[in-house]
Amino acid sequence: MATSVDRIFRPGEQGFDEESMGLNRAAAAQPAAVVAAVDERDVVAAVQLATAQGRPLGVLATGHGPTVPAQDAVLVNTRRMSNVEVDAERGTAWVEAGARWRQVLESTTGHGLAPLNGSSPNVGAVGYLVGGGAGLLGRRFGFAADHVRRLRMVTADGRLREVTAESDPDLFWAVRGGNDNFGVVVGMEIELFPVSRLYGGGLYFAGESTDEVMRAYAEWTRHVPEDMASSVLLAHNPDIPEVPAPLRGRFVTHVRIAYSGTDGQGAHLLRPLRDLGTPLLDTVRDMPYADVGSIHHEPTSAPFVAYDRNMLLRELTADAVDAIVALAEQPIDTAFVTELRHFGGAYARPPAVPNCVGGRDAAFSLFTGADPRPEILRRRDDLLTRLRPHGTGAINLNFAGVEDTALTRVRTAYGEADFERLRELKARYDPTNMFRINFNIPPS
Repeated sequence: MATSVDRIFRPGEQGFDEESMGLNRAAAAQPAAVVAAVDERDVVAAVQLATAQGRPLGVLATGHGPTVPAQDAVLVNTRRMSNVEVDAERGTAWVEAGARWRQVLESTTGHGLAPLNGSSPNVGAVGYLVGGGAGLLGRRFGFAADHVRRLRMVTADGRLREVTAESDPDLFWAVRGGNDNFGVVVGMEIELFPVSRLYGGGLYFAGESTDEVMRAYAEWTRHVPEDMASSVLLAHNPDIPEVPAPLRGRFVTHVRIAYSGTDGQGAHLLRPLRDLGTPLLDTVRDMPYADVGSIHHEPTSAPFVAYDRNMLLRELTADAVDAIVALAEQPIDTAFVTELRHFGGAYARPPAVPNCVGGRDAAFSLFTGADPRPEILRRRDDLLTRLRPHGTGAINLNFAGVEDTALTRVRTAYGEADFERLRELKARYDPTNMFRINFNIPPS
């Protein structure tokens, strides 16, 4: 099964850089070849090519880019595989490997159905799903990977497999949370949920209010119901026209809200935070679920270099708040951001069909990103060190960065027994570790 020559790009050829790079350029992609797949046959051919040449194989869809340099690898770019098919009667969608959440939302929300998407509509759906998937409906319904019905994938032996809990229980368990360690997923059937509207948006508070806002937020999250999702971003906004005028050039504490529960209750639940004082900007409103991407309002297009780290927290204690608020007591660089997301709720419950997604004991995730300057990286690492006593000892793969690829870091994304089982399954399905351009799980 051959792949068309005009869809294989090699170093020095026109189009190679575009096909081999993601948004985050922190890990330079240096593959021997890139296969621009348009269908699952191309993916099979790419795996066969890697096997024939004894090369590792990596996957690039729509996300931030390779986590490790794809040195001399075959890289499969799946962005052209973007078909989405909705079965509204069954409440499911079939999502191809390169589809972004934006395309999934366009296909589902017209039916009054919502996927368990992430905060950015520009992120690839399948890559998010195999990493676990913690989104704006997660406290109500759980990790996105918990609601995958079936999938198609190409394994290291070049086989195209239809994988379900009945046909391949071990592989189905491992892929949902095991990232792309067991093959290239070419499509997934996911469950959809009857959520057509949200009470959502942001409260943007001035930096000098950070201490008060963070302490109030920590207390507030102890009492909100599971259908209230929230997060807080601490960041300095650049002084550019794209930023709303009240926020330009200012350090801002941005509280993000996504309430999917009973009509009219969202405003009541949010009152304790609104009573803190007049924010610089208040965008919280009733909205169609199709507008969910406006809540976090994340940049999506320009390439960048970022060194992201994350940890999971048991709780948001006063001391943890002190460490986070300390960011506001010194000049904040535009290239340094810190974000808390409220977990708990359905995240903590085991799924109906087990998978390997870890971190279910976390109350919050903490993500922090920085540019490569040593002084910025030190601030990031100092924050993580101070928060370590409040952590679960685990990380979340969806928020992991290029410095999290070591075995000692990857294994913290899983329970100890689950990680050993993953290594055993890796030895069965990918004994040569062909799929290692990732957060790698090596064969046992």
